[in-house]
Amino acid sequence: MTATTDGSTGAANLRAAPASDPTESTSAAHDMMAVARHAAERSVEHLLGRQDEQGWWKGDLATNVTMDAEDLLLRQFLGIQDPETVKAAARFIRGEQLGDGTWNTFYEGPPDLSATVEAYVALRLAGDRPDDPHMIRAAGWVREQGGIAESRVFTRIWLALFGWWKWDDLPELPPELMFFPKWVPLNIYDFGCWARQTIVPLTIVSAKRPVRPAPFALDELHTDPSCPNPPKPTAPAASWDGVFQRLDKALHLYHKVAPRRLRRIAMNEAARWIIERQENDGCWGGIQPPAVYSVIALHLLGYDLDHPVMRAGLESLDRFAVWREDGARMIEACQSPVWDTCLATIALADAGVGPDHPALVRAADWMLGEEIVRPGDWAVRKPELAPGGWAFEFHNVNYPDIDDTAEVALALRRVRHPDPARVDAAIERGVRWNLGMQSRNGAWGAFDADNTSPFPNRLPFCDFGEVIDPPSADVTGHVVEMLAVEGRSHDPRTRRGVEWLLAEQEASGAWFGRWGVNYIYGTGSVVPALIAAGLPAPHPAVRRAVDWLKSVQNDDGGWGEDLRSYREEKWIGHGSSTPSQTGWALLALLAAGERETRSVERGVAWLAATQQADGSWDEPHFTGTGFPWDFSINYHLYRQVFPLTALGRYVYGDPFATASAIGAGTGKGA
Repeated sequence: MTATTDGSTGAANLRAAPASDPTESTSAAHDMMAVARHAAERSVEHLLGRQDEQGWWKGDLATNVTMDAEDLLLRQFLGIQDPETVKAAARFIRGEQLGDGTWNTFYEGPPDLSATVEAYVALRLAGDRPDDPHMIRAAGWVREQGGIAESRVFTRIWLALFGWWKWDDLPELPPELMFFPKWVPLNIYDFGCWARQTIVPLTIVSAKRPVRPAPFALDELHTDPSCPNPPKPTAPAASWDGVFQRLDKALHLYHKVAPRRLRRIAMNEAARWIIERQENDGCWGGIQPPAVYSVIALHLLGYDLDHPVMRAGLESLDRFAVWREDGARMIEACQSPVWDTCLATIALADAGVGPDHPALVRAADWMLGEEIVRPGDWAVRKPELAPGGWAFEFHNVNYPDIDDTAEVALALRRVRHPDPARVDAAIERGVRWNLGMQSRNGAWGAFDADNTSPFPNRLPFCDFGEVIDPPSADVTGHVVEMLAVEGRSHDPRTRRGVEWLLAEQEASGAWFGRWGVNYIYGTGSVVPALIAAGLPAPHPAVRRAVDWLKSVQNDDGGWGEDLRSYREEKWIGHGSSTPSQTGWALLALLAAGERETRSVERGVAWLAATQQADGSWDEPHFTGTGFPWDFSINYHLYRQVFPLTALGRYVYGDPFATASAIGAGTGKGA
């Protein structure tokens, strides 16, 4: 590949690789370096070719068919079905069905009851008959699992909208929750931002209890249609479950006697809260579930479909649709352009693309334009903190996140921008905001500080995944790494983050991965951060992590970890090799000084061998995490950016190996 200086070829401005170690004596090591360099160059070409002309990257964000099923249910509820959309959605849902008639929530994962129920109902809406073979298999499996009664609360809420389930048989969620001040347990700010945005509109739905005429019955999904909700024993009164079950019964009684005026005021307050948080593109928080429930809630309060708020909301939902070449339509739960762009920028820069390459400058310009400079929900707990930072999505000014802010700062530091003062100012605001969002224990969550109340997860309503946002090792690792690069390794707040990470290390030597699967992600996030913050490679914590990664390396040379590791210990560190997880493991090992070891060489060789002709990698396995186990994500760009970052650091080294000196050199060390 020929490097140029005008950006006319994809690999323009490649940095020169460091000279080989003069003590290197084997031709195999030289051959591996050549293989890695060639694979990196091909990957660079591929990734540069995927950049949007505005400067951003975005891969598809695949989850599971409940997104598609609920989209059809929403359209049925609002009366806005159109044949083309229904046909395309049904094609996608059918294509995801397993041989036994079920649906799962991640590739090669076990069948999931709620996903199967929702997919089945969606296909019934699309015209599939209950006596079709694929429907008979699905319904039979649902009955074997206990029927609709054993599905999650959210599934039964969707069914209640059409009279397929009784509202009285659902947990109560009163809109008067809006009146709870922030110091009262179970106020809305005790919930993680994603749960908060979903719960507020659902308080209106819960109060209104709407029922649209059902187009068909669902008797085939009950073990006993005459008793669709068999009674279950109540937990002991002295247990937390028992306390909250009895609280729910009290709330059901309150629903019958709630003062109408008070309830109306509460619902109007919820509506005001929802509308204030609608983004410029019409969505809410840049994620699909809150948008769906917000549209339903406002519609129930009398907002017609032509109202500007409703029209913008519905249009935003259409932008979550990915139309495939076979005519299928997949709904993304979220879109990840900021995250994808900062990761792609890091990957390209670390793989030798020059810091002033036009693609990197365009990416930096776009990221700078996405900076959030107004307060959001985080300011409820941190009212004195000045805004700054970045969100995950195209439009989400209310919920910047700590992880994106750290990684964007790391990406911007790799670019030689024509306006360095603008870059410095944006990074400084992000650093200040991230420091201000540190939790009391010294670590960082994703969206809020100290979002650790033990009560929200206890509610009978909250069975749909994680509903609080406690600090995690992966986010904390990224923040510590960013602070180190900004010359703040010795800042007391950075040291507290390091201490927390060291205390959180598992006995195995790994770290838990909250936002990626799982211990490989956590370890791949933490080890580079600890090294950047000044821990020496021989430090016992680093050596334990290295030993663990080597112990779980697959025979083929790659690394993989199944999502079942969130539930079953035997899966921890184990699973089919994937490009992204192999990249994470290599990033940790390379940071720990393992570049010339056989383990690293085997990992690099696996990446090179599995690379496709166009320079990309394929990865059907899900390696992203929304809620551990409950909601899994396949980020389609992960398979490109993390292998390239690892190959780049193998060939060129870590650009910030002397991280503490970088920030000092830019005046950011104070």
